[in-house]
Amino acid sequence: MAKKVAQFFKVSFEQFQQGYEDTFGTIDEEVLRGIYEEIKLPKRATKGSAGYDFYMPITAKLMPGETLKIPTGIRVKIATDWVLKCYPRSGLGFKYRLQLNNTVGIIDSDYYMSDNEGHIFAKITNDSNEGKTVELKQGTGFMQGIFVEYGITVDDEATEVRNGGFGSTTK
Repeated sequence: MAKKVAQFFKVSFEQFQQGYEDTFGTIDEEVLRGIYEEIKLPKRATKGSAGYDFYMPITAKLMPGETLKIPTGIRVKIATDWVLKCYPRSGLGFKYRLQLNNTVGIIDSDYYMSDNEGHIFAKITNDSNEGKTVELKQGTGFMQGIFVEYGITVDDEATEVRNGGFGSTTK
């Protein structure tokens, strides 16, 4: 039986608005609230699935070579000594060479309490060399996250506390 080590939540509307407008620009607040209300929490498709599917908050079309930063509207509370590893959904990778720009997204357990509420972003690229355009419709899965337990070295003395996202732990 798999261990239950995490729970997904939406970030606040204000945090989603900040992430959305940083990527796409200003939008009517009522329209954005509608988008926010439609955000689905990640879930597994079957009881045998390892990955939790993340869903598109909006519809987007990516031409070959195009990149998009996606504010998912999702955060995750993870048990200590566990990490969420994010990958493109395998069908999208196979058909379109859809890639995460950082190859594998790593969501640490202490990211949840960051200033940005642990808002998970994904930056994806349609790396098709066959000229294929990919359309990702709102509410469809585009990325999958898998929880993995990890260990540390016997001489590890890390005591710092995270307060940020990308690159915050190497400052």
